[in-house]
Amino acid sequence: MKTGPRNLITDVAGVSVGNAHDARLASGVTVALFEPGALASVAVTGGAPGGRDLGCLEPDAYVAQVDALVLSGGSAYGLDAPSGAQAFLRERGRGIGFGAAVVPIAPGAILFDLMNGGDKAWGRYPPYRELAYDACQTAAEDFALGSSGAGYGATTADLKGGLGSASAIASAGHRVGALVAVNALGSAVVDGGPHFWAAPFESGTEFGGLGPAAAPRGAIKWKGRAPATTIGMVATDARLTKAEARRMAIAASGGLSKGLRLAHALFDGDTIFAVSTSRSTMLAPEQDLMEICALASDCLARAIARAVFCATALPFAGALPAWRDRFG
Repeated sequence: MKTGPRNLITDVAGVSVGNAHDARLASGVTVALFEPGALASVAVTGGAPGGRDLGCLEPDAYVAQVDALVLSGGSAYGLDAPSGAQAFLRERGRGIGFGAAVVPIAPGAILFDLMNGGDKAWGRYPPYRELAYDACQTAAEDFALGSSGAGYGATTADLKGGLGSASAIASAGHRVGALVAVNALGSAVVDGGPHFWAAPFESGTEFGGLGPAAAPRGAIKWKGRAPATTIGMVATDARLTKAEARRMAIAASGGLSKGLRLAHALFDGDTIFAVSTSRSTMLAPEQDLMEICALASDCLARAIARAVFCATALPFAGALPAWRDRFG
């Protein structure tokens, strides 16, 4: 698989990403900003999702543009985070104009990281709005993976989770990328590791180059009754309609099952956005779209493995180890 030069979602033209986190809180926010002309849709496949303004991304909804997408820790408290992105965008005149009013479109999804050992006694209001504003200020083509942004406090069933990203180039030249915060109910590794479930889709040695495990033998590992959420997005520079973006989001959600065991479960909040930055025209629309969808699914699986591979453990008693702590 040919990747973009950064092997990040920002290999898709018109996308920048910023992270902000609070180490004491053990939580954070990741914001993807889009240049004008982008549109998005979403697929929600988990049994315990949390999101804001997802309805406007339905294919039959009026809104035809998206200015940002926000991934946040904090469970329902993290639903404040899109307000910080909106404040940043409004200051720059971004959004849908209604006379003198401007309304930035910045939907978001949240993950549950309230039981990871961090200090969640934040007072009257949670800090996610300000974290999102700070994340917008750092948005760039290069950004950190692992324990960063929305992935800072994320965990899986057996290892530290994190923020991951990956990209690919389709045969027609369209760019495809994925960004994911892995806070999974299940595990990203086979039988406790070191091999990743996403190994068949690895590009080079992006998450260790270990290849697949010989034969999985262990029982399914999961966190128990605590909510868990893997949230993310895929993007392409191909010009899509909202209905096609919805199809891309649904197809990309299959990458959760490639990269995790298990996904789409009762306590999962699996939510995947799909974005088109509309920079490139599809000359063979049906064929191009099917390949873009397939690559989006593969990229999401790879991004999941990269999130866990790059993560560092939280500095709290009883914190889950990072992959690198156990396997180097």
